[in-house]
Amino acid sequence: MRRPPGGMLVRAAAILAVPALVVLLPRVSNDFLNYRFAFVGIYFIAIIGLNILTGYSGQISLGHGAFMAFGAYTTAILTTNYGVGEYWTIPIAGVLTGVFGLLFGLPALRLSGVYLALATFGLAISIVLVAKRFEGFTGGGGGKSIPLPSSPFHSLSTNAWISYLTWAVAALMFFLAWVLTRGRLGRAFRAVRDAPIAAVSSGLSLARYKTTAFGIAAAYAGVAGSLLVIAVAYVNPDTFPISLSILLLTGAVVAGLGSLEGVLIGALFITFVPGWAESINNRAPMVIYGLILLGVLFVIPGGAARLLDHLVHALKVGSEKLYSQYKSGSPQATSRRSGE
Repeated sequence: MRRPPGGMLVRAAAILAVPALVVLLPRVSNDFLNYRFAFVGIYFIAIIGLNILTGYSGQISLGHGAFMAFGAYTTAILTTNYGVGEYWTIPIAGVLTGVFGLLFGLPALRLSGVYLALATFGLAISIVLVAKRFEGFTGGGGGKSIPLPSSPFHSLSTNAWISYLTWAVAALMFFLAWVLTRGRLGRAFRAVRDAPIAAVSSGLSLARYKTTAFGIAAAYAGVAGSLLVIAVAYVNPDTFPISLSILLLTGAVVAGLGSLEGVLIGALFITFVPGWAESINNRAPMVIYGLILLGVLFVIPGGAARLLDHLVHALKVGSEKLYSQYKSGSPQATSRRSGE
């Protein structure tokens, strides 16, 4: 008996719903919501990279905001100092930040666990100090401003155009991550994460794959940082506080480590929940945010990806039961039972 592809239908519906939402939402939203929605896309890209590093290869990072800062300053410097078009700086920022991530990953090979987390945390602190120190190059504490891009379509506002631009890049980055994690490289990352000794005995190089994961994660953060400075049209060291790195890791955990399916929910969480917590109690917003986060982690400890898996499984089981009941009650089945 042919089984109904319930799980595949649910996943296909979810895959089609997200692009439809991205296309339609800027048309019906005001400028402020479009601006916020662009930030969801920026965090979406950054969390994908962090998930590849932490979720797939098992390396903890508390310095992802530093890679975003590197990408943002790359765009700002190329645009203001060298006259490069802001859109062309997006791939350049990704490549240069990826190289920076590879170089950082080499000495970090000797570290693991909490020591690696502290090293990346130190990176998040030091890059802010470096940006303030080289004032002639980075603008120092005053930062750098770039022209706000105008929409090439008269029917779209600037914020709507930035939202479309951000999500077009996010769709491309998600597709690349999806292909990567389901290929040989993704299997190698999981082997390095779950069984490093067995991976080495199978011929995998831990150094190669760990540094590669750092490079890929940094490239994603660089693209996110480039889009951030294009959206804001300004960057300074305070744009990338230490709390940003912690916020991104929170988003990755809420999304579900080791899976790309819940990244959108993680990005939505870190974009809107802090503001919502501040509206509940403006005297202690971080306390409210922490309580909400604890509640989410207790309810869905595996993150949004695990919740989606449970939902798909429940719908699949339900559709199979309905299908079997329909087949057993169909006229053909009834006539066969009567003939017997």
